[in-house]
Amino acid sequence: MLAAASTHPKSRPVDRTPRQIRELSQAQARRAHVLAAARDAFTELGLERASLREIARRAGYTPGALYSYFDSKEAVYAALLGESLERLNASVAAAVQAPGAADAATALRRAAGGFFDFYQAHPRDLDLGFYLFQGLQPRGLTPALDNALNQRLRDALAPMQAGFTLLGLPPEQALAETTALFAHAVGLLLLGHTGRMRMFGQRPEALFETHLDHLVARLGGRRRKPR
Repeated sequence: MLAAASTHPKSRPVDRTPRQIRELSQAQARRAHVLAAARDAFTELGLERASLREIARRAGYTPGALYSYFDSKEAVYAALLGESLERLNASVAAAVQAPGAADAATALRRAAGGFFDFYQAHPRDLDLGFYLFQGLQPRGLTPALDNALNQRLRDALAPMQAGFTLLGLPPEQALAETTALFAHAVGLLLLGHTGRMRMFGQRPEALFETHLDHLVARLGGRRRKPR
């Protein structure tokens, strides 16, 4: 169902002076600098031990200066994770929209591959997204932040669920298969990221492709009939 068109007039572009543009650019650069320092602090110390004071020290600012951008270290962490999830969603979208015809199986492979490839290429985002430095236990974020961030993760998984639906699965089963595929991908990524996969002499990406082959073969007879 298409959403109804908005009845509000379109907002006009804001005209900014060169000075305002320069100040905005500087503020964005300072914010990015703070986030880079925070990423290092969280990676090294974890969410509980990384204080705003420590983040400020690494960024070369006073703690009070950080309040111009964030009101708590949880807000800093949420900003980092939010940006990571935006890049994840962009990776999935690019994979899904790749040139070439795509049947249901290909659509599923592309969606799953976009997710897997992002975290394999960006292991620090894996740490950030799954609180690996916190013993796999999300801590310290407010319910509102958790809900917003979890929604962006669900958005990244939605193309996988759509692929299962195209393969003919009913909604509840499509969700169950998406959850299982998500868990399988994260498990392989974690084993690869921590080096545990080497003890088996296997490559995470090869195992993931094999898993997708078996998954598509198992569900191949459940394709939707053309209308």
